[in-house]
Amino acid sequence: MTYHNPPTTPRKSATFDDYAMSEIRRAAATGIYDIRGSGAKRKVPHFDDLLFLGASISRYPLEGYRERCDTSVVLGSRHAKKPIELKIPITIAGMSFGSLSGPAKEALGRGATIAGTSTTTGDGGMTEEERGHSKQLVYQYLPSRYGMNPRDLRRADAIEIVVGQGAKPGGGGMLLGQKISDRVAEMRTLPKGIDQRSACRHPDWTGPDDLEIKILEIREITDWEKPIYVKVGGARPYYDTALAVKAGADVVVLDGMQGGTAATQEVFIEHVGQPTLACIRPAVKALQDLGMHRKVQLIVSGGIRNGADVAKALALGADAVSIGTAALIALGDNDPHWEDEYQKLGTTAGAYDDWHEGKDPAGITTQDPELMKRVDPVVAGRRLANYLKVMTLEAQTIARACGKNHLHNLEPEDLCALSIEAAAMAGVPLAGTNWVPGQGGF
Repeated sequence: MTYHNPPTTPRKSATFDDYAMSEIRRAAATGIYDIRGSGAKRKVPHFDDLLFLGASISRYPLEGYRERCDTSVVLGSRHAKKPIELKIPITIAGMSFGSLSGPAKEALGRGATIAGTSTTTGDGGMTEEERGHSKQLVYQYLPSRYGMNPRDLRRADAIEIVVGQGAKPGGGGMLLGQKISDRVAEMRTLPKGIDQRSACRHPDWTGPDDLEIKILEIREITDWEKPIYVKVGGARPYYDTALAVKAGADVVVLDGMQGGTAATQEVFIEHVGQPTLACIRPAVKALQDLGMHRKVQLIVSGGIRNGADVAKALALGADAVSIGTAALIALGDNDPHWEDEYQKLGTTAGAYDDWHEGKDPAGITTQDPELMKRVDPVVAGRRLANYLKVMTLEAQTIARACGKNHLHNLEPEDLCALSIEAAAMAGVPLAGTNWVPGQGGF
């Protein structure tokens, strides 16, 4: 008698999955590493792994339609004569003109102003559209010095010294030649149409003592009026935060690995840095150890999507958050309306990240004159303002449910975690226990 084994489904390797094998084939065929924009696509512990403990008997909730929940925040009160006062604790992250189109930058300024918050210039200098439509504009001071000049430093409402970015801590960015138009070239003092790489470190300082000198220099240029931010990627958040405070920063901006970028090596985006969730508590601990928590403000960025994310970041000790990718989506980027054109580029809406190629059908991450016409700055600005309004309302709803009359009154005690990893990173108990991994309990 002959026995036949029943057919089985072929099993693919978990290590060499379809994407890993496609990357090996691409590398073997081209001999170059992959460059893309956006942020990390791998799944890591994030704010979704935390839950709020709403009020019941042991806590007294606030009535949403009768009792106030404040959302205001003041940034830069440590040294600046003119700190930034915002209506909401959600700011717009730095995204450069060059990476983004002029209409997109204008839309960001319009939306932020309607919502009562600030926007940020990004690498490449200050555009008149963005300055003209931004009530509060933060000027980024980057290693490249592209577009940097003392006049614009004085025209800004705050200065952000960029040391690192969450998508690529320790690495510089890229801007391909097809996006370096006449205007971009003029603003950056670069040759038109030639690929450019932004430096990974500042040319005139090598450590925290030099950073202190640079901060003092900028304060002198701006007559001590402007708050000075220091932005770091999520690599060593405790020490980087402590050293930024020692150097004299008014605000620390901490960007986790889910933060996006215009263009860099994918190996950077996916394998360098720490998740945003893992960065917040060490940074807050550094501020607390120095007696500077709430005196030096902490802005957290990297993967913020909704009001719950905002509330969770603030509960863990941040003073505000910053959004980049989410803001572009609100403007209309990766919109299914352009699906046919995304398909022609070999991708799909929601996955398009080849921003550096300058072919964005939505007209947002491009310098193509025809594609740029698809962005109406007024309409896109209103969309962004609507999104910011909803995020704020969501965060307020959660804060009231926890019995808090200001978003800054949220605290780690209001949270629990769904996984051991998230509990350890956030320093809050695992749900159903009082156990914080590494801190005892049961």
